[in-house]
Amino acid sequence: MDLGELLSAARRQWGDDAPAAAAGTGTSGIELGSVDVTGIAYDSRRVVAGDLFCCLPGSRADGHDHAAGAVEAGASALLVERELDLGVPRILVPNARRAMGLLASQLHGRPSQRLQAVGVTGTNGKTSVVHLLSDILRQAGRRVAESGTLTGERTTPEAPDLQASLASWAAEGVEVVCMEVSSHALAQHRVDGTDFAVVAHTNLSRDHLDYHGTMGAYAAAKQRLLTPEFSRQAVVMVEADGAGRDRVASARAAGLEVVALEAGDAPDWRGAPLDLPLPGRFAAHNAMVAAELALCLGVAEEEVRAALARVAPVPGRFESLPQVDGVRVVVDYAHTPEALASVLSTAREVAGDGRVLCVFGCGGGRDRGKRAEMGRAADEGADIVVVTSDNPRDEPPEGVIADILVGMERERAGAPGGEWTLLVEPDRRAAIAAAIDRARPGDLVLVAGKGHERTQEVAGEHLPFDDSEVAGELLANRDPGR
Repeated sequence: MDLGELLSAARRQWGDDAPAAAAGTGTSGIELGSVDVTGIAYDSRRVVAGDLFCCLPGSRADGHDHAAGAVEAGASALLVERELDLGVPRILVPNARRAMGLLASQLHGRPSQRLQAVGVTGTNGKTSVVHLLSDILRQAGRRVAESGTLTGERTTPEAPDLQASLASWAAEGVEVVCMEVSSHALAQHRVDGTDFAVVAHTNLSRDHLDYHGTMGAYAAAKQRLLTPEFSRQAVVMVEADGAGRDRVASARAAGLEVVALEAGDAPDWRGAPLDLPLPGRFAAHNAMVAAELALCLGVAEEEVRAALARVAPVPGRFESLPQVDGVRVVVDYAHTPEALASVLSTAREVAGDGRVLCVFGCGGGRDRGKRAEMGRAADEGADIVVVTSDNPRDEPPEGVIADILVGMERERAGAPGGEWTLLVEPDRRAAIAAAIDRARPGDLVLVAGKGHERTQEVAGEHLPFDDSEVAGELLANRDPGR
């Protein structure tokens, strides 16, 4: 598509929101209509001939500083927030990220209109809702693709990658794409230019404040999905304490048709409980959201109920390993205070008269403020706690652990021998081993924080580490005479 046609199409579709070539941005002697754009790139190292290179300002690097390299690699035009004179046409815009999403959608022929896209946001439950909804739809005979934590490096891809994937799925005959939409993606305009058949908001609790700064900014980023820019239909979970009613009211005021689901201790969906082979209230709440989304996509209620009775467990979400010597080990992705408290509550239900042992840590280089809250959740929800390293990234694990311990009141063990209820073990494998060794028949060991992840990020390296694999090996080798 030539650059002039691309800009004209964007203007016709999005009006005042569309990117436009500002006066004087065309290079002397070059008409926009004579410049062919065959792709959109945001990383100068991945530019190929014919790309429109988007100069994105960031916290660590500024794409404008790499524009010359992109032109040298064959970029036919630049999307910029400030003027550059590099011998190719420039499109000058106030927000390059916003424009990149709209142009990527247009270049790929607005692929989200050739299938049904479902966007799910919220602090916890996105992955589970996407997994459950996809399972329901496949059982109903639909061709489905998933996008999210379990399928890619990022929860939500950058706009050019997302639009290319949507176009590829549409060409392959995919009918529905079930997609996780993160707060980062909404703040960074990664899903701009995407038309969703229906969207959902699961819940909101503290997370990612290292990026958003305040809960207000975090909530506002999530709320962007519940606007007519993206969809006309929404499903919103209203939590037991009433949190979420403001999200419902705001979405309705914006003109969306909203289904508000009420969470509770014994949640029913449409007047009757769900037959769900997954434990815990949080699983039931996620299933309710998935069920309602399926109805919005035309699946009959009886089909939805039957499908949920047969759904497969979500990888890394209360994933239970085969028991050894009466000891159950569960791996879960819980990495926020609310999620950890919720999964510990479920663990308590499952354990019955047995004890709950919890192994967890917090990620380095992220919101420090939630670490003590995570410690408090573990302190209140588990009989025995082993605090360890999660993904320390560029922080010393001992510093992250010290922040966690601020929220804990129980006395820390000096050494793993003897009786203890709080152990600090920075080595994650040794921490899991200590909990499994301490467990008795009937106990449940919860390994929380990493779930489906297969690596541990330490000082810039991604080292192989799979909680399920490690815990399974340690459990299988457990001394049965313990």
